[in-house]
Amino acid sequence: MLIYMKKEIKKTMENLEKNGIKAFFVETKEEVVPLIETLVPEGSSVSNGGSVTLAETGVMNLLKSGKYDFIDRSGLNGEELRDCYIKAYGCDAYFCSSNAVTENGELYNVDGNSNRVSCIVFGPRQVIMVVGVNKIVPDINAAIKRVKETAAPLNTVRLDCKTPCAATGECISLDDENSFMCSGCASSQRICCNYVVSAQQRYKHRIKVIIVNEKLGY
Repeated sequence: MLIYMKKEIKKTMENLEKNGIKAFFVETKEEVVPLIETLVPEGSSVSNGGSVTLAETGVMNLLKSGKYDFIDRSGLNGEELRDCYIKAYGCDAYFCSSNAVTENGELYNVDGNSNRVSCIVFGPRQVIMVVGVNKIVPDINAAIKRVKETAAPLNTVRLDCKTPCAATGECISLDDENSFMCSGCASSQRICCNYVVSAQQRYKHRIKVIIVNEKLGY
């Protein structure tokens, strides 16, 4: 079956591949889990970063199904949570989404605790990102804007963080004509703390991106 692919998606996938990031495309969210099952053998150790997209696509149900050795952080706090984060660095497959994917083949991610971005950078044998087409943007500047206008405000509401963007729906730095990537609030519950751009990869195809032709997550 021939799949119609918008030129922006095609360009993004080609540039991800040029950067050593394996790119997949599926039309619907129902196709994500079957694809993942071909990429991760049963019995593999797996973990995840916080992600609405993983829940929407059924990936979280797959991780909890018993097919895998799931390093589950749910309900943990303090040292138990820290130990879980550290254990995740050694897992076979780490699952997350991306805050933005540029047409230039870059992955842009911003975190508070930063367990997710640190695993993207190093540790797990492979990182599998599931992203909806709504997260594809032209370039890094558009990715920065997307986080400040969409991803961060919606995630602070989801996580019940008391930040200005949770109340107003956008980062306060957008009021500044000359704001920088890291500009924003000084709230103790700020979730924009560490900024990671993944570009050319030394370990080819360690990071895999599954682009779904639907709007998913924040």
